[in-house]
Amino acid sequence: MNHLRGIYTIWYRDILRFWHDKMRMVGSIVVPLIFLFIFGSGLSSSMGFGNSGIDYTQFIFPGIIGMTVLMNSFMSGVSVVWDREFGFLKEVLVAPVSRTSVAIGKTLGSTTIAMLQGFLIILFAPIIGVSFSVSTLLAIIPLMLLLAISMSSMGILLATRIKSMQAFQVIIQMLMFPMIFLSGVFFPVEGLPVWMNVLVKINPATYAIAPIRQVMLGTTADSSLGVTVLGHTMSLWDNVAVVVVFGIVMTVLSMWSFNHQD
Repeated sequence: MNHLRGIYTIWYRDILRFWHDKMRMVGSIVVPLIFLFIFGSGLSSSMGFGNSGIDYTQFIFPGIIGMTVLMNSFMSGVSVVWDREFGFLKEVLVAPVSRTSVAIGKTLGSTTIAMLQGFLIILFAPIIGVSFSVSTLLAIIPLMLLLAISMSSMGILLATRIKSMQAFQVIIQMLMFPMIFLSGVFFPVEGLPVWMNVLVKINPATYAIAPIRQVMLGTTADSSLGVTVLGHTMSLWDNVAVVVVFGIVMTVLSMWSFNHQD
């Protein structure tokens, strides 16, 4: 019972902090929308996808949803570093609550926030011209959830190893933006230069963005918008399996690291 109460308390605290930080709420939505409308409007006429019937704005829309979830969940470690600098984390670590509960609560808190932000972006689908059914939305939710949990765990793992807010912000941006730009958010991941193709294929976010796009736009795995690894065209379930394995590894490492930090 104490374990569950600890998880809930940490989760609730992070949700409450986010709710009272209006600038953070607005900023985390504005940035993806800037990418969506500026890139979509500026490059739509010069980007084509054959006879697929998909224009560039529709193409990047699922990617922007994934990007929103990725950014908000990846930044989960900020609260850990912040709490450490102001002494709150030390009080939590000496409380009669397991450190694993704290790590899980932090992960669930950032996952919830990232999911809410992703849903807000989905509300813009009619403006973009993307239509989907309730069943499609229900299929997208677990894909977003997998991405959010994976990146939240990764953010917390980094936060347990990085001691200062300044260093964390530099490292997180150095990792986050390449992951976004090399995940297929803004361009198809096939037909790239060899060096870029390698980076795209070792990027775990690639395998989270692809199924979200496939489900939302109704494209098949063997289309030009799919992912091919070593000659094998990744199906939706192949992509999901990669994200699940990555998420499990990051979750285990984040909990281990949280339990072994000073």
